[in-house]
Amino acid sequence: MNSQTQRITWHGEAGAIEGLLDQPEGTARGVAVVAHPHPLFGGTMDNKVVQTLARAFVQCGWSVARFNFRGVGASEGAHDAGDGEARDFLSVVEQVAPSGALAIAGFSFGSFVASHAIESVWEHRDVEKIVFVGTATERLAVAHVPRSLHEKTLVVHGEQDDTVSLASVMDWARPQSLPVTVVPGGGHFFHGQLPLLKSLVVRHLIA
Repeated sequence: MNSQTQRITWHGEAGAIEGLLDQPEGTARGVAVVAHPHPLFGGTMDNKVVQTLARAFVQCGWSVARFNFRGVGASEGAHDAGDGEARDFLSVVEQVAPSGALAIAGFSFGSFVASHAIESVWEHRDVEKIVFVGTATERLAVAHVPRSLHEKTLVVHGEQDDTVSLASVMDWARPQSLPVTVVPGGGHFFHGQLPLLKSLVVRHLIA
């Protein structure tokens, strides 16, 4: 996989949004926007799970936009408990993928943010693929996935995640009848299992 990565500055309501745009070889099939874990606990766009998601999408022919939430790195503003971050996510979507095929992905807090971005766009955009990893359902109100998007959605969780319990993810998924892919022995950050995580995402993207 030979990808090209550009450092980009997008614009959000709180000011500059620092980001990276990863490009596949050839013509991209669409744009994936990927959200990182909780900024108050060290989450950035360079997180290893976020990078793994980006590599999976690029391998499958997608352009990938990942960015630092407000107050992280060179992104301006201050942490806003998810509300401002969801608006920043939508700002990036508008600037990098105003039309065409769109994929949305997030890890941990990023899945929470991405879920609310999906709420805002799914009725008027072609959301082709959704990937949530380590979804932060325990302390945050993650939005339900619209039923029409269930077949396009992959939810992956580690069996032994001690940051977000598997039970809480199942409690979120059960009322939706939304399947959850469980990685046996997996922790929140999938240490030693990132190749497996990538293969699960690639399998979903090419399905």
